[in-house]
Amino acid sequence: MNPLVAPESSHRSGRCALSVNVNKVALLRNTRHLDIPSVLRAAEVCLLAGAQGITVHPRPDARHIRSQDVYELADLLKAWPQVEFNIEGNPTQNLMAFVRELRPHQVTFVPDSEDQFTSDHGWQFPADLERLQPLVAEARACGVRVSLFMDPLPEAMVYLAELGAERVELYTETYASAFGTEREAAVLAGFSRTAEAALALGLGVNAGHDLNRANLTQFLRAVPGVREVSIGHALIADALELGYAETVRDYQRCIQRAYSN
Repeated sequence: MNPLVAPESSHRSGRCALSVNVNKVALLRNTRHLDIPSVLRAAEVCLLAGAQGITVHPRPDARHIRSQDVYELADLLKAWPQVEFNIEGNPTQNLMAFVRELRPHQVTFVPDSEDQFTSDHGWQFPADLERLQPLVAEARACGVRVSLFMDPLPEAMVYLAELGAERVELYTETYASAFGTEREAAVLAGFSRTAEAALALGLGVNAGHDLNRANLTQFLRAVPGVREVSIGHALIADALELGYAETVRDYQRCIQRAYSN
């Protein structure tokens, strides 16, 4: 039995959940040897302000989130059974050790190379099908929900269903780049078609990368069935000006506006 399983009732309202990626808090901390700012304190304040999840992406070089952070966050979240813990990363690197030991609610497989600056593309199918199959199966056998980081390609969703993945995380950088330009409508239409294809196959839809307070509401209005957004860089940047709590509350207001007339 998964020791960290959150009640499904928290995700049945139809409203998109906000998961805060705390990697950039760790990146700032790692520039000195003072253990400040605290990753744990950042997560706790965000949760107290209403975040429904915490996301981390521990890379092999530990340039931001470190292994110790992942274990400490898992301990912290035992006191928050309604909150989702999402661990991202490449399952061919250091990710699966966390899956086996901690059994988070969700694991998001991302095809990053070890020296990659940031995530910048999704899995490619059918090329990646064979190597992902045993890894998806292992994570699911551990009782962990599997999400795959993907570009907005409707035709690729059938491969996720074939693998047994339960969700797709749509890589939203192309939308963020197009936001406010003449390309926005066409790009959003591609995301909508991809979400519709995923939903038709029984997949849940997540989204993340370069979403922010300016573009989040429009994305959620246009793309059906988004269950969760994972936001890190923009949210932590906003928190430098507004503080963690007010930033989380403002992102929640952005989400709420997507469901208002």
